[in-house]
Amino acid sequence: MRQLTSLDAQFLALENARQSGHVGGVAILDPSTAPGGKLELSDVQQMIAERLPLLPPMRWRLAEVPFGLDYPYWVDDRDFDLDFHVRELALPPPGTDEKLSEQVARIFSRPLDRARPLWELYLIHGLEDDNVAMLTKIHHAAIDGLSGAEIMSVLFDLEPDPAPRELPTSSGRGNGREPGEVEMLARGVLGLPRYPVRALRSLPNALPNLDETPFGNLPGAERVARASERLRRTVRGRGEGDELERTTHKPPRTSFNGRVSPHRRFVFGRLELDQVKEIKDHHGCTVNDVVVAICAGAVRRWLISHGELPAVPLVAQIPVSVRSEAQQGTYGNRIMLMSAPLCTNIVDPGERLQSTHEALASMKQRHRALPAELLQDANNFIPPAVFARAARATFTLASSRRGRPTWNLVISNVPGPQFPLYCAGARLVANYPVSVVTDGMGMNITVMSYCGKMDIGIVTDRDQVPDAWRLIGFLEDALEELKPS
Repeated sequence: MRQLTSLDAQFLALENARQSGHVGGVAILDPSTAPGGKLELSDVQQMIAERLPLLPPMRWRLAEVPFGLDYPYWVDDRDFDLDFHVRELALPPPGTDEKLSEQVARIFSRPLDRARPLWELYLIHGLEDDNVAMLTKIHHAAIDGLSGAEIMSVLFDLEPDPAPRELPTSSGRGNGREPGEVEMLARGVLGLPRYPVRALRSLPNALPNLDETPFGNLPGAERVARASERLRRTVRGRGEGDELERTTHKPPRTSFNGRVSPHRRFVFGRLELDQVKEIKDHHGCTVNDVVVAICAGAVRRWLISHGELPAVPLVAQIPVSVRSEAQQGTYGNRIMLMSAPLCTNIVDPGERLQSTHEALASMKQRHRALPAELLQDANNFIPPAVFARAARATFTLASSRRGRPTWNLVISNVPGPQFPLYCAGARLVANYPVSVVTDGMGMNITVMSYCGKMDIGIVTDRDQVPDAWRLIGFLEDALEELKPS
């Protein structure tokens, strides 16, 4: 048994009838390289069955502690059913990108079954170009970006016909004893004394940095953080790095910062990585700077088209991994959620890129100074029995007109392999990420590079951003206007 951390549990806590906590991707596969020139459900099921011992999270099922006395546990599912998790369907002809995106949005709007391991995979046939799409859903409580990449490295190969993988001695099936209700209740009761200990240990790191967490939008959080920081400096004395610049930008409210509906839009597109690198070299910045500046240009165009461009910059949530080498292969979540101004208020594209470069450099400086376990430390102040309710209240406050958003949207740029990959012999053509939107933050732009391309997946709330496809064109326009003349 493996207990979820408070950060893992937060992705479960955010779920309600309108929002879910799973992430995934849409892999576009070319079946012409597979044996027989086709890719069928049985091929994918056989590949996963063979490699299941290398994929622990795909066998984990949640075991809840009665009355929510402590965080849940992961246990191996003795009744694991691969046929339930791996399915197939076909798009009605013609299988356009728009029809694929609608099907993905529909599937992603549905929550995962908590009575089973929290993942699903869909093989989607009928695409116009005779390719096959493979949609994956897996709960964020089990993986973050880096551990998701580790799962991808197991499911994908470097050649169409690879040598068999070396497997651990375990059979990979959930044959262990599952705990009963009495045992789980006992674990919860025994865990109660740990709560005040966790809270006290977290106090020195969490309080001075409370405004850098999702709880930063709570009334008085910023004053508490600054007062705690002054107290810490008084006790410890000033040292190098104590004058760290704090986040000062306050997110304005936009139409995608309200209460989300149960429905989603998913759109996808591609940019040329070489063009992004050309801009990066010309302006003396980083690939990530260019990606964020392009997103700022696209969102600016969308806001102008809707007549709601704020005079101040938006604030983007940018997830940053804090996973150490020793923590590789441990799955779960090791992330920090950083804030950076999205310079939508700047007209000139070059000036917007320069401001983005400076803002992200400041963000990196803050990231280095913050404790790696900050999110987990902040969560440790909330007793497990009321954790889910408190987490949902935070999202509700962010979406309320009486509160303010913690962030306006999510932007994530994930470096990927620059060499071809294969799944069950089929070549990976593109890999579009699909992520999460929540109350108060109804837009998520995630970019993943692969084989000289930047694959973009945008998730929005359907009611807040019904014209999400326009964002793909706006991203292309924003890239074009940054190209050296």
